[in-house]
Amino acid sequence: MSYLSQFKIAPGARVKLAQFDPTCKGHHENHAAAAAEIAHYSERLRALQDLLYAEDNRSLLICLQAMDTGGKDGVINHVLAAMNPQGCRVAHFRQPSREEAAHDFLWRAHRAAPARGEVVIFNRSHYEDVLVVRVHDLVPKQVWSDRYEQINEFERLLADQGTQILKFYLHISSDEQLSRFKDRLEDPTKQWKISEADYAERKRWSQYMTAYEDALSRCSTAAAPWFVIPSAHKWFRNLAVAQIVVEHLEGLGLQYPRATADLERIRHEYHAASK
Repeated sequence: MSYLSQFKIAPGARVKLAQFDPTCKGHHENHAAAAAEIAHYSERLRALQDLLYAEDNRSLLICLQAMDTGGKDGVINHVLAAMNPQGCRVAHFRQPSREEAAHDFLWRAHRAAPARGEVVIFNRSHYEDVLVVRVHDLVPKQVWSDRYEQINEFERLLADQGTQILKFYLHISSDEQLSRFKDRLEDPTKQWKISEADYAERKRWSQYMTAYEDALSRCSTAAAPWFVIPSAHKWFRNLAVAQIVVEHLEGLGLQYPRATADLERIRHEYHAASK
């Protein structure tokens, strides 16, 4: 998968996020230099999603995880902008509702999983139950420890049923997050996103990094790989995610299905009626 393979976590690898440079921007110097490549992958993404939808045999699940300001919404806007809304949707994973909390932790994820022909993006995901839940000590350690293998089994089930799974951790530094928080304070169009909880969570940065490292290490599999995407440069983040998705879909050998209608009869009848 080109130079982007360096961001893919091999099954069984022990992840140390400090080894990933969040300011990496690949082989492009800046956004302007990458503009043509960004446009190319957007066009390919649109065509491949059309194929996936028409084939109606497989589906794609994209999981996005990041610290606050990491760029989940930015990736969603970029990826979805290239797709036909008829065949894709976004599922948000906020604090569980009363109904969701009354079921097992994977229930809401299974409900939101894509149907055949569909692309679904998880904005946050079932991994919140080994991240926030762990950091805030919401359940005993034995409970969240067991969830890694339960998640792997869940994703294996989806994969066995034809769902392609790609998981992206959007990697920024603590300093970059603080800078983006400051930008929000000055931007009236983004001030609505600010909450005191965002700043309070910064005190737990190192705990979150440890939790992410464990999740990435224990839950990157051949069927559902994790990618650590450098996200300090928003344009590179979007390009990297789009390119990985495109290269994965191209590897599936998607084909338009054969027509079920009698095309020759339709051509004949249309030709006769048009005389």
